[in-house]
Amino acid sequence: MPASPILRFAPSPDGFLHLGHAYSALMNQRLADRLGGTLLLRFEDIDPARCRPEHVDESLADLAWLGIRWQGPVWQQSTRLPAYAVALAKLDTMGLTYPCFCSRGDIARVVETRPDWPRDPDASPLYPGTCRHLTAGTRTAWQAAGRPHGRRIDMAAALSHQPHPLGWTEYRETPEATRVAADPALWGDALLARKDVATSYHIAVVVDDAAQAITDIVRGEDLFAATSLHRLLQALLRLPEPAYHHHRLIRDLSGNKLAKSRNSATLRSLRHAGTDVTAIWQSLEARRDET
Repeated sequence: MPASPILRFAPSPDGFLHLGHAYSALMNQRLADRLGGTLLLRFEDIDPARCRPEHVDESLADLAWLGIRWQGPVWQQSTRLPAYAVALAKLDTMGLTYPCFCSRGDIARVVETRPDWPRDPDASPLYPGTCRHLTAGTRTAWQAAGRPHGRRIDMAAALSHQPHPLGWTEYRETPEATRVAADPALWGDALLARKDVATSYHIAVVVDDAAQAITDIVRGEDLFAATSLHRLLQALLRLPEPAYHHHRLIRDLSGNKLAKSRNSATLRSLRHAGTDVTAIWQSLEARRDET
């Protein structure tokens, strides 16, 4: 008998939740209910400079206020750094990563004279490969000297290590599944660990999805392109392939997606103002229909 579906809602506590988060949580809850599955809650708090305990506390209160029902303990990625280190070490042993000593300024200086320089799906310039070409002796000496560095995937090597085409099952917001071809090369030599944090969102999310046996991932369409990189990492690390449901984004009246950086109205402020939750759901449905 097949296992019951397992979903997760995984916000980052680097600010207070807004209506976009509420919509994504609702989509997760609805699919879990429709499939007769389980919804888990996880906080992606690997960035110590931006994530705050008070944001976790307020997020828990917001989700309870919205009526989102999750099961089991709440995971926090900040407690799982050793698991991510194991995954990175495996990729390193396979010869698929390298240390990167470059700063953002270093990269900018390389590409600033090239307006046609290729960019990744997030519009950042692709890494020019500077540290990929360092000699082993230079890498060892710089690391021994304590020079700060992150780790990047060697995309060409990783793709050659994966001989079969990659893809994923995508449901969007309909019951009909489609098969999407993955294109990890769009991300170039992506960072898998930062200088200040010994992991990245990409490593942490695939490791945790596997550890929690997630079968269906419901998230915004702004992460659609990232799924190509995640599928590559899942294949290289021999992790299970979940199904994906990338939903449309809730946008403001100007057509911009709701975001903490744009000071979108927070669920916390709506909750403290005594806003009726039913009105919140009606507003989300209306905005969805307008997109």
